[in-house]
Amino acid sequence: MQRKVGCQEYENLSRRGLIEKMGRQALQGLAPAWMPSVTFGSDYRGKFGPADRDVLISVYLRGGCDGLTVCVPYGDPAYYQHRSSLAVPPPDQTTNANRAVDLNGFFGLPPAMQPLKELYDLGHFLVVHATGLTNNTRSHFDAQQFMEAGKADKNLWTGWLGRHLASIGEMKEGALLRAVGLSGTLALTLEGGPRTTTLANMEDTRYGGRSESEAARVNWLRQAYATAQPGLAEAADNTFKTIDLLRSLNFSNYQPAGGAQYNQPMPNGGGTYGSASDFGNSLRAAASLIRADVGVEAVHVDFGGWDTHEYQAPFEYYGPMYMGMYSLATNLRALYTDLEASGFMGNVTVAIVSEFGRTVQQNGNYGTDHGHGNVMMLLGKNVNGGQVLGTWPGLASELLHEHNALAITTDYRDIIAEVVQKRLKNTNLSAVFPDSGYTPTFRNAVRAA
Repeated sequence: MQRKVGCQEYENLSRRGLIEKMGRQALQGLAPAWMPSVTFGSDYRGKFGPADRDVLISVYLRGGCDGLTVCVPYGDPAYYQHRSSLAVPPPDQTTNANRAVDLNGFFGLPPAMQPLKELYDLGHFLVVHATGLTNNTRSHFDAQQFMEAGKADKNLWTGWLGRHLASIGEMKEGALLRAVGLSGTLALTLEGGPRTTTLANMEDTRYGGRSESEAARVNWLRQAYATAQPGLAEAADNTFKTIDLLRSLNFSNYQPAGGAQYNQPMPNGGGTYGSASDFGNSLRAAASLIRADVGVEAVHVDFGGWDTHEYQAPFEYYGPMYMGMYSLATNLRALYTDLEASGFMGNVTVAIVSEFGRTVQQNGNYGTDHGHGNVMMLLGKNVNGGQVLGTWPGLASELLHEHNALAITTDYRDIIAEVVQKRLKNTNLSAVFPDSGYTPTFRNAVRAA
Protein backbone atom coordinates (compact mmCIF):
# COMPACT_ATOMS: atom_id res chain seq x y z
CA MET A 1 0.00 0.00 0.00
CA GLN A 2 1.27 3.45 -0.85
CA ARG A 3 2.26 5.38 2.25
CA LYS A 4 0.51 8.68 2.83
CA VAL A 5 2.77 11.46 4.01
CA GLY A 6 -0.01 13.75 5.15
CA CYS A 7 -2.94 15.66 3.75
CA GLN A 8 -1.62 18.11 1.15
CA GLU A 9 -4.90 20.02 1.08
CA TYR A 10 -4.77 20.62 4.81
CA GLU A 11 -1.12 21.67 4.64
CA ASN A 12 -2.09 24.30 2.04
CA LEU A 13 -5.27 25.35 3.80
CA SER A 14 -3.89 28.08 6.03
CA ARG A 15 -2.02 29.75 3.17
CA ARG A 16 -5.00 29.57 0.85
CA GLY A 17 -7.36 30.96 3.46
CA LEU A 18 -4.96 33.77 4.33
CA ILE A 19 -4.61 34.82 0.68
CA GLU A 20 -8.38 34.99 0.22
CA LYS A 21 -8.84 36.88 3.50
CA MET A 22 -6.15 39.39 2.52
CA GLY A 23 -7.94 39.96 -0.75
CA ARG A 24 -11.19 40.77 1.01
CA GLN A 25 -9.49 43.06 3.52
CA ALA A 26 -7.65 44.91 0.76
CA LEU A 27 -11.00 46.02 -0.62
CA GLN A 28 -11.67 47.98 2.53
CA GLY A 29 -8.68 50.21 1.76
CA LEU A 30 -9.14 52.61 4.65
CA ALA A 31 -7.46 51.18 7.73
CA PRO A 32 -3.86 52.28 8.35
CA ALA A 33 -1.19 49.57 8.36
CA TRP A 34 -0.57 49.83 12.09
CA MET A 35 -4.19 49.29 13.05
CA PRO A 36 -5.14 45.85 14.43
CA SER A 37 -7.79 43.90 12.55
CA VAL A 38 -10.78 45.20 14.48
CA THR A 39 -14.27 45.45 13.00
CA PHE A 40 -16.10 48.35 14.63
CA GLY A 41 -19.83 48.52 14.10
CA SER A 42 -22.11 51.15 15.63
CA ASP A 43 -25.43 50.13 14.10
CA TYR A 44 -26.59 48.63 17.38
CA ARG A 45 -24.99 51.03 19.81
CA GLY A 46 -27.59 51.92 22.38
CA LYS A 47 -29.84 49.03 21.32
CA PHE A 48 -28.86 46.63 24.04
CA GLY A 49 -29.65 42.95 24.03
CA PRO A 50 -30.59 40.83 27.04
CA ALA A 51 -27.97 41.28 29.74
CA ASP A 52 -28.35 37.80 31.23
CA ARG A 53 -27.49 35.79 28.14
CA ASP A 54 -24.47 33.51 28.03
CA VAL A 55 -21.00 34.27 26.79
CA LEU A 56 -20.15 31.74 24.08
CA ILE A 57 -16.76 30.11 23.66
CA SER A 58 -16.57 28.55 20.21
CA VAL A 59 -13.89 25.87 19.74
CA TYR A 60 -13.00 24.51 16.30
CA LEU A 61 -10.96 21.30 16.13
CA ARG A 62 -9.28 21.83 12.78
CA GLY A 63 -8.28 18.86 10.68
CA GLY A 64 -11.29 16.61 11.18
CA CYS A 65 -11.06 14.90 14.56
CA ASP A 66 -11.87 11.21 14.91
CA GLY A 67 -15.19 11.26 16.72
CA LEU A 68 -15.20 7.47 16.97
CA THR A 69 -12.24 7.76 19.33
CA VAL A 70 -13.34 10.93 21.14
CA CYS A 71 -16.61 9.19 22.05
CA VAL A 72 -16.31 5.44 21.63
CA PRO A 73 -19.35 3.44 20.41
CA TYR A 74 -18.14 0.32 22.17
CA GLY A 75 -21.67 -1.09 22.18
CA ASP A 76 -21.63 -1.42 18.38
CA PRO A 77 -19.79 -4.67 17.52
CA ALA A 78 -19.00 -3.38 14.02
CA TYR A 79 -16.71 -0.78 15.59
CA TYR A 80 -14.23 -3.50 16.50
CA GLN A 81 -14.61 -5.27 13.16
CA HIS A 82 -13.48 -2.15 11.30
CA ARG A 83 -10.58 -1.16 13.58
CA SER A 84 -8.11 -3.87 14.40
CA SER A 85 -5.60 -1.74 16.33
CA LEU A 86 -7.14 1.73 16.79
CA ALA A 87 -10.35 0.70 18.54
CA VAL A 88 -10.65 1.69 22.20
CA PRO A 89 -11.38 -1.46 24.25
CA PRO A 90 -14.75 -1.70 26.01
CA PRO A 91 -15.05 -0.80 29.70
CA ASP A 92 -15.48 -4.43 30.77
CA GLN A 93 -11.85 -5.21 29.90
CA THR A 94 -10.89 -4.33 33.42
CA THR A 95 -7.26 -5.36 33.10
CA ASN A 96 -6.70 -3.21 30.00
CA ALA A 97 -5.38 0.27 30.82
CA ASN A 98 -6.64 1.54 27.46
CA ARG A 99 -10.27 0.60 28.09
CA ALA A 100 -13.06 3.14 27.65
CA VAL A 101 -14.67 4.94 30.57
CA ASP A 102 -18.35 4.06 30.42
CA LEU A 103 -20.88 6.84 29.85
CA ASN A 104 -24.25 5.19 29.28
CA GLY A 105 -23.83 1.50 28.58
CA PHE A 106 -23.15 2.03 24.86
CA PHE A 107 -20.74 4.95 24.55
CA GLY A 108 -17.57 5.68 26.47
CA LEU A 109 -14.65 8.08 26.70
CA PRO A 110 -11.08 7.04 25.90
CA PRO A 111 -8.60 7.34 28.78
CA ALA A 112 -7.25 10.66 27.46
CA MET A 113 -10.74 12.21 27.73
CA GLN A 114 -11.45 10.90 31.25
CA PRO A 115 -11.03 14.35 32.92
CA LEU A 116 -14.43 15.28 31.46
CA LYS A 117 -16.26 12.33 33.01
CA GLU A 118 -16.94 14.20 36.27
CA LEU A 119 -18.56 17.07 34.36
CA TYR A 120 -20.60 14.54 32.36
CA ASP A 121 -21.84 13.02 35.62
CA LEU A 122 -22.74 16.51 36.89
CA GLY A 123 -24.85 17.04 33.78
CA HIS A 124 -22.62 19.85 32.52
CA PHE A 125 -20.97 18.06 29.59
CA LEU A 126 -22.93 16.90 26.56
CA VAL A 127 -21.84 14.81 23.58
CA VAL A 128 -23.82 14.82 20.34
CA HIS A 129 -22.91 11.88 18.10
CA ALA A 130 -23.49 11.21 14.40
CA THR A 131 -23.65 14.93 13.77
CA GLY A 132 -21.93 17.34 11.42
CA LEU A 133 -22.11 19.05 8.05
CA THR A 134 -24.71 17.34 5.88
CA ASN A 135 -22.88 18.36 2.69
CA ASN A 136 -20.89 15.40 1.35
CA THR A 137 -17.58 17.21 0.89
CA ARG A 138 -14.43 15.67 2.34
CA SER A 139 -12.35 18.72 1.56
CA HIS A 140 -10.98 20.47 4.66
CA PHE A 141 -11.21 23.86 3.00
CA ASP A 142 -14.81 23.51 1.82
CA ALA A 143 -16.05 21.80 4.97
CA GLN A 144 -14.53 24.41 7.27
CA GLN A 145 -15.89 27.25 5.16
CA PHE A 146 -19.38 25.76 5.03
CA MET A 147 -19.52 24.98 8.75
CA GLU A 148 -18.20 28.37 9.81
CA ALA A 149 -20.51 30.20 7.42
CA GLY A 150 -23.45 28.06 8.49
CA LYS A 151 -24.36 27.31 4.87
CA ALA A 152 -22.80 25.36 2.00
CA ASP A 153 -22.17 28.49 -0.06
CA LYS A 154 -18.70 29.44 -1.28
CA ASN A 155 -19.82 33.04 -1.80
CA LEU A 156 -20.86 33.57 1.81
CA TRP A 157 -18.00 35.28 3.65
CA THR A 158 -19.57 36.04 7.00
CA GLY A 159 -19.78 33.54 9.83
CA TRP A 160 -22.72 32.34 11.85
CA LEU A 161 -21.30 33.80 15.07
CA GLY A 162 -20.48 37.12 13.43
CA ARG A 163 -24.02 37.35 12.08
CA HIS A 164 -25.42 36.53 15.51
CA LEU A 165 -23.54 39.49 16.98
CA ALA A 166 -24.62 41.75 14.12
CA SER A 167 -28.29 40.86 14.60
CA ILE A 168 -28.59 41.45 18.34
CA GLY A 169 -27.74 44.36 20.59
CA GLU A 170 -24.63 44.44 22.74
CA MET A 171 -24.77 42.75 26.10
CA LYS A 172 -22.77 45.42 27.98
CA GLU A 173 -23.36 49.08 27.23
CA GLY A 174 -20.41 50.78 25.57
CA ALA A 175 -18.31 47.61 25.29
CA LEU A 176 -15.22 48.20 23.14
CA LEU A 177 -14.96 44.53 22.25
CA ARG A 178 -17.85 42.17 21.70
CA ALA A 179 -15.89 39.25 20.27
CA VAL A 180 -12.30 38.05 20.19
CA GLY A 181 -10.69 35.40 18.01
CA LEU A 182 -7.64 33.88 19.65
CA SER A 183 -5.60 33.04 16.55
CA GLY A 184 -3.32 34.66 14.00
CA THR A 185 -6.14 35.60 11.61
CA LEU A 186 -9.84 36.15 12.16
CA ALA A 187 -11.74 32.88 11.74
CA LEU A 188 -14.63 32.93 9.29
CA THR A 189 -16.90 32.00 12.21
CA LEU A 190 -16.53 35.58 13.52
CA GLU A 191 -16.50 37.46 10.21
CA GLY A 192 -19.19 40.13 10.07
CA GLY A 193 -19.33 40.65 13.81
CA PRO A 194 -19.24 44.23 15.13
CA ARG A 195 -16.39 45.25 17.45
CA THR A 196 -14.50 42.04 16.82
CA THR A 197 -10.76 41.52 16.84
CA THR A 198 -8.23 38.73 16.59
CA LEU A 199 -5.31 38.28 18.98
CA ALA A 200 -2.60 35.71 18.44
CA ASN A 201 -1.17 36.49 21.86
CA MET A 202 -2.94 38.31 24.67
CA GLU A 203 0.41 39.49 25.99
CA ASP A 204 1.44 41.13 22.73
CA THR A 205 -0.47 44.40 22.32
CA ARG A 206 2.31 46.45 20.74
CA TYR A 207 1.84 49.03 18.00
CA GLY A 208 4.97 47.83 16.22
CA GLY A 209 8.36 49.49 16.01
CA ARG A 210 10.84 50.27 18.77
CA SER A 211 9.42 50.22 22.29
CA GLU A 212 11.39 53.30 23.44
CA SER A 213 9.72 55.47 20.80
CA GLU A 214 6.23 54.04 21.20
CA ALA A 215 4.82 56.81 23.39
CA ALA A 216 5.89 59.54 20.95
CA ARG A 217 4.56 57.61 17.94
CA VAL A 218 1.22 56.90 19.61
CA ASN A 219 0.84 60.54 20.58
CA TRP A 220 1.50 61.59 16.99
CA LEU A 221 -0.96 59.01 15.66
CA ARG A 222 -3.67 60.12 18.07
CA GLN A 223 -3.33 63.70 16.91
CA ALA A 224 -3.14 62.77 13.24
CA TYR A 225 -6.24 60.57 13.24
CA ALA A 226 -8.26 62.90 15.46
CA THR A 227 -8.83 65.11 12.41
CA ALA A 228 -9.31 62.28 9.89
CA GLN A 229 -12.58 61.46 8.13
CA PRO A 230 -15.27 60.54 10.69
CA GLY A 231 -15.29 56.79 10.01
CA LEU A 232 -11.53 56.50 10.08
CA ALA A 233 -11.21 58.77 13.13
CA GLU A 234 -13.69 56.61 15.06
CA ALA A 235 -11.90 53.40 14.06
CA ALA A 236 -8.54 54.82 15.16
CA ASP A 237 -9.95 56.08 18.45
CA ASN A 238 -11.53 52.69 19.16
CA THR A 239 -8.25 50.99 18.33
CA PHE A 240 -6.33 53.13 20.83
CA LYS A 241 -8.96 52.43 23.47
CA THR A 242 -8.98 48.71 22.69
CA ILE A 243 -5.22 48.39 23.03
CA ASP A 244 -5.34 50.32 26.29
CA LEU A 245 -8.10 48.00 27.52
CA LEU A 246 -6.20 44.83 26.62
CA ARG A 247 -3.05 46.11 28.29
CA SER A 248 -4.97 46.90 31.45
CA LEU A 249 -6.00 43.24 31.78
CA ASN A 250 -2.39 42.31 32.68
CA PHE A 251 -2.79 38.89 31.14
CA SER A 252 0.80 37.82 31.82
CA ASN A 253 0.00 37.88 35.56
CA TYR A 254 -3.44 36.27 35.26
CA GLN A 255 -4.19 33.88 38.13
CA PRO A 256 -6.73 31.10 37.44
CA ALA A 257 -9.24 30.56 40.22
CA GLY A 258 -9.96 27.38 42.13
CA GLY A 259 -6.52 25.91 41.56
CA ALA A 260 -7.22 25.46 37.85
CA GLN A 261 -4.16 24.37 35.89
CA TYR A 262 -4.02 24.92 32.15
CA ASN A 263 -1.60 22.90 30.01
CA GLN A 264 -1.18 20.07 32.46
CA PRO A 265 1.77 17.78 31.71
CA MET A 266 1.21 14.33 30.28
CA PRO A 267 0.53 11.52 32.78
CA ASN A 268 4.05 10.16 32.38
CA GLY A 269 5.57 13.49 33.38
CA GLY A 270 6.18 14.71 29.85
CA GLY A 271 5.34 18.18 28.65
CA THR A 272 3.06 19.52 25.93
CA TYR A 273 3.99 21.10 22.66
CA GLY A 274 2.61 22.75 19.55
CA SER A 275 -1.12 23.26 19.12
CA ALA A 276 -1.84 21.19 22.24
CA SER A 277 -0.30 23.86 24.50
CA ASP A 278 -1.61 26.71 22.32
CA PHE A 279 -5.12 25.49 23.13
CA GLY A 280 -4.55 25.75 26.86
CA ASN A 281 -3.13 29.24 26.46
CA SER A 282 -6.20 30.24 24.44
CA LEU A 283 -8.66 28.95 27.03
CA ARG A 284 -6.69 30.73 29.76
CA ALA A 285 -6.98 33.92 27.71
CA ALA A 286 -10.71 33.32 27.21
CA ALA A 287 -11.19 32.94 30.95
CA SER A 288 -9.28 36.16 31.62
CA LEU A 289 -11.46 38.09 29.15
CA ILE A 290 -14.66 36.73 30.67
CA ARG A 291 -13.57 37.37 34.25
CA ALA A 292 -12.51 40.92 33.34
CA ASP A 293 -16.20 41.58 32.55
CA VAL A 294 -15.41 44.07 29.80
CA GLY A 295 -18.38 43.10 27.64
CA VAL A 296 -16.88 40.33 25.50
CA GLU A 297 -19.77 38.12 24.38
CA ALA A 298 -17.98 35.57 22.22
CA VAL A 299 -14.51 34.05 22.08
CA HIS A 300 -13.41 31.80 19.23
CA VAL A 301 -10.55 29.34 19.66
CA ASP A 302 -8.87 27.21 16.97
CA PHE A 303 -7.23 23.93 17.93
CA GLY A 304 -5.36 22.23 15.09
CA GLY A 305 -3.58 18.92 14.62
CA TRP A 306 -6.52 16.53 14.13
CA ASP A 307 -5.80 15.35 10.57
CA THR A 308 -4.58 11.89 11.56
CA HIS A 309 -3.95 10.06 8.29
CA GLU A 310 -1.08 8.15 9.84
CA TYR A 311 0.12 7.07 13.27
CA GLN A 312 -3.03 8.23 15.02
CA ALA A 313 -1.80 6.66 18.30
CA PRO A 314 -4.82 7.22 20.60
CA PHE A 315 -3.16 5.39 23.53
CA GLU A 316 0.42 6.66 23.42
CA TYR A 317 1.36 9.71 25.46
CA TYR A 318 3.22 11.31 22.58
CA GLY A 319 0.80 10.21 19.86
CA PRO A 320 -1.00 13.06 18.07
CA MET A 321 -4.49 11.80 18.89
CA TYR A 322 -3.70 11.13 22.54
CA MET A 323 -2.04 14.52 23.01
CA GLY A 324 -4.90 16.30 21.29
CA MET A 325 -7.57 14.58 23.37
CA TYR A 326 -5.66 14.98 26.62
CA SER A 327 -5.13 18.69 25.98
CA LEU A 328 -8.78 19.10 24.98
CA ALA A 329 -10.10 17.36 28.09
CA THR A 330 -7.72 18.76 30.71
CA ASN A 331 -7.91 22.33 29.45
CA LEU A 332 -11.71 22.28 29.20
CA ARG A 333 -11.75 20.94 32.75
CA ALA A 334 -9.38 23.74 33.83
CA LEU A 335 -11.59 26.35 32.15
CA TYR A 336 -14.64 25.01 33.97
CA THR A 337 -12.83 25.04 37.33
CA ASP A 338 -11.49 28.55 36.74
CA LEU A 339 -14.83 30.07 35.75
CA GLU A 340 -16.85 28.12 38.32
CA ALA A 341 -14.60 29.17 41.21
CA SER A 342 -14.75 32.80 40.08
CA GLY A 343 -18.55 32.78 39.70
CA PHE A 344 -18.79 33.07 35.90
CA MET A 345 -19.48 29.53 34.71
CA GLY A 346 -23.22 29.92 35.19
CA ASN A 347 -23.36 32.21 32.16
CA VAL A 348 -20.87 30.55 29.83
CA THR A 349 -21.49 27.91 27.16
CA VAL A 350 -18.68 26.19 25.27
CA ALA A 351 -19.40 24.62 21.86
CA ILE A 352 -16.82 22.29 20.26
CA VAL A 353 -17.03 21.22 16.59
CA SER A 354 -14.83 19.80 13.83
CA GLU A 355 -15.34 19.78 10.07
CA PHE A 356 -15.91 16.03 9.62
CA GLY A 357 -15.09 12.73 11.26
CA ARG A 358 -12.73 10.03 10.05
CA THR A 359 -13.39 6.81 8.16
CA VAL A 360 -14.68 3.93 10.24
CA GLN A 361 -12.00 1.66 8.79
CA GLN A 362 -8.42 2.36 9.74
CA ASN A 363 -5.94 2.66 6.87
CA GLY A 364 -2.62 0.91 6.33
CA ASN A 365 -0.66 3.64 8.06
CA TYR A 366 -2.20 3.22 11.53
CA GLY A 367 -4.45 6.18 10.84
CA THR A 368 -7.84 7.13 9.40
CA ASP A 369 -8.91 9.18 6.40
CA HIS A 370 -11.52 11.88 5.82
CA GLY A 371 -14.97 10.72 6.81
CA HIS A 372 -18.42 12.25 7.33
CA GLY A 373 -20.34 12.03 10.63
CA ASN A 374 -18.64 13.13 13.82
CA VAL A 375 -19.19 14.28 17.40
CA MET A 376 -19.72 17.76 18.74
CA MET A 377 -19.70 18.69 22.39
CA LEU A 378 -21.19 21.30 24.69
CA LEU A 379 -19.88 22.33 28.09
CA GLY A 380 -21.64 24.50 30.64
CA LYS A 381 -23.98 24.53 33.60
CA ASN A 382 -26.91 25.28 31.29
CA VAL A 383 -26.48 22.34 28.93
CA ASN A 384 -28.57 19.21 29.30
CA GLY A 385 -25.48 17.11 29.78
CA GLY A 386 -24.90 13.66 31.20
CA GLN A 387 -25.99 12.07 27.94
CA VAL A 388 -24.88 11.24 24.42
CA LEU A 389 -27.49 12.91 22.28
CA GLY A 390 -28.52 11.84 18.80
CA THR A 391 -29.76 8.84 16.86
CA TRP A 392 -27.06 6.24 16.33
CA PRO A 393 -27.08 5.05 12.70
CA GLY A 394 -24.86 2.01 13.24
CA LEU A 395 -21.47 1.01 11.87
CA ALA A 396 -22.37 -2.14 9.96
CA SER A 397 -21.00 -1.86 6.43
CA GLU A 398 -24.42 -1.49 4.81
CA LEU A 399 -25.25 1.42 7.13
CA LEU A 400 -22.18 3.54 6.45
CA HIS A 401 -22.11 6.76 4.48
CA GLU A 402 -20.51 6.09 1.08
CA HIS A 403 -19.52 2.64 2.41
CA ASN A 404 -16.82 3.88 4.80
CA ALA A 405 -17.95 6.67 7.13
CA LEU A 406 -20.39 7.34 9.95
CA ALA A 407 -23.73 8.61 8.69
CA ILE A 408 -25.14 11.92 9.98
CA THR A 409 -28.46 11.93 11.79
CA THR A 410 -28.23 15.42 13.36
CA ASP A 411 -27.38 18.60 11.45
CA TYR A 412 -24.76 20.39 13.59
CA ARG A 413 -26.70 23.64 13.04
CA ASP A 414 -29.59 22.24 15.06
CA ILE A 415 -27.39 22.27 18.16
CA ILE A 416 -25.80 25.65 17.43
CA ALA A 417 -29.18 27.23 16.61
CA GLU A 418 -30.60 25.99 19.90
CA VAL A 419 -27.67 27.50 21.78
CA VAL A 420 -28.10 30.79 19.91
CA GLN A 421 -31.81 31.06 20.66
CA LYS A 422 -31.99 29.60 24.16
CA ARG A 423 -28.66 30.69 25.68
CA LEU A 424 -27.68 33.74 23.60
CA LYS A 425 -31.32 34.89 23.38
CA ASN A 426 -31.26 35.61 19.67
CA THR A 427 -34.48 34.51 18.01
CA ASN A 428 -33.47 35.83 14.59
CA LEU A 429 -32.18 32.46 13.42
CA SER A 430 -32.84 33.24 9.76
CA ALA A 431 -30.13 35.93 10.00
CA VAL A 432 -27.71 33.61 11.76
CA PHE A 433 -28.36 30.75 9.31
CA PRO A 434 -29.46 32.37 6.02
CA ASP A 435 -30.32 29.12 4.29
CA SER A 436 -33.86 28.96 2.91
CA GLY A 437 -33.61 25.17 2.73
CA TYR A 438 -32.82 24.77 6.42
CA THR A 439 -35.18 24.89 9.39
CA PRO A 440 -33.65 24.23 12.82
CA THR A 441 -34.87 21.26 14.84
CA PHE A 442 -34.13 21.71 18.53
CA ARG A 443 -32.87 18.59 20.31
CA ASN A 444 -33.18 19.71 23.95
CA ALA A 445 -29.43 20.19 24.16
CA VAL A 446 -29.61 23.24 26.45
CA ARG A 447 -32.00 24.86 28.85
CA ALA A 448 -33.75 28.12 28.05
CA ALA A 449 -32.24 31.18 29.75
